[in-house]
Amino acid sequence: MRTALGRSSTVRLIGVAAVAALVITGCSSDDSDTGSSASATTSAASTTAMLQKIDDAALNDIVAGVAQDLQIPGAVAILETPDGNLMVKYGTGTRGQNSPVDTVEHVRIGSNTKTMTGTVILQLTQEGKIALTDPVSKFRPDVPNGDNITIEQLLNMRSGLFNYTETPQLNEALDNEPQKQWKPDELLALAFANPPYFPPGQGYHYSNTNTVLLGLIAENLDSKPLPQIFQSRLFGPLGLTGTSFPGIADSSLPAPHPQGYVYGTNMDTLTDPALPEAMQTAAKDGTLLPNDVTGVNPSWAWAAGAGISTADDLVTWVQALVGGKLLDAELQEQRLASVQPTGPDEGSAQYGWGMAKMGPMFGHTGELPGFNSFMGHDPDNEVTLVVWTNLAPAANGQDPATAMARQIIGKIYPA
Repeated sequence: MRTALGRSSTVRLIGVAAVAALVITGCSSDDSDTGSSASATTSAASTTAMLQKIDDAALNDIVAGVAQDLQIPGAVAILETPDGNLMVKYGTGTRGQNSPVDTVEHVRIGSNTKTMTGTVILQLTQEGKIALTDPVSKFRPDVPNGDNITIEQLLNMRSGLFNYTETPQLNEALDNEPQKQWKPDELLALAFANPPYFPPGQGYHYSNTNTVLLGLIAENLDSKPLPQIFQSRLFGPLGLTGTSFPGIADSSLPAPHPQGYVYGTNMDTLTDPALPEAMQTAAKDGTLLPNDVTGVNPSWAWAAGAGISTADDLVTWVQALVGGKLLDAELQEQRLASVQPTGPDEGSAQYGWGMAKMGPMFGHTGELPGFNSFMGHDPDNEVTLVVWTNLAPAANGQDPATAMARQIIGKIYPA
């Protein structure tokens, strides 16, 4: 099931988190929670479940099965449960070569970066430098209708601001100028040239524009560039030595790293995440090869998705994010409670203050051309899952790491 959360390849590459939350919800026994209040969501999230034990062979079968079905060159999965820790390293980091993948390799983590930007904003809230009820116009007078859009509405995707990654201008530029160094204000200009989806607070639409604004506000309040803010507030204190946030001129991935691949172009999937049927068939039979997009400049994603990390670091990060190591106890409780259904339908995605709820897990997903990742932590049952793949999206429009995570979660939490 797809929603209007993301339509083009680029939209999904950053905006995949909410789509993934929708897809994964339903894998566990607590997926019946569709209440409209934060307290209802928190209550459902706080229950323990009878976990099904999974072994190395079963985990490997899931990863290999999805990878083979979707033509994924390489994948990594780390699963931690009370029964022990499992790890699968499947395939190759470079097509056509025997280049085994590893948990210490660096990958682009896409929208998982949003959890970092959101955490910094909440830390600044603790410090009294900003309030969630503040209008965005207090910090950025250029935002359309900014007097009526709050910081909280930027965090929970309810501002109504147009998502700049839905514009043909950005998609065409990514195809034709992959090394373009995008400045955040250029991204905002693309967004502000389009009408809002709805009045502030009267709907939900996953928009990377929200998080770019939050990144600029964080830089203003902390008086330093976002890479330094992340390092001093997040990466350094948690010992995340494999995690970084590049400057806009930096399109490199630190070594070691796999190559990242994608079928087709951004414009090929502007209105549908799946490639045309003929291209899907060609991908299946090997006559259409994926493009290596490892070195595409990620500045177009900036605070919404330009982060880099490793599977090992993502385990540490999501456990700290959900477990309360980054905020005081009161604000952490409020953050978890902020995660609410994004629509009226049963199984709707759930999203809050820069964090998603995916079945029994809190966390996020992320996708940039060539890389898809999932990170989730269930604090009540002490389960952590991290998955990444080095092809994204698949030719049929699926998010490969999310597809793997959905099956793994379904195995651990039987209906």
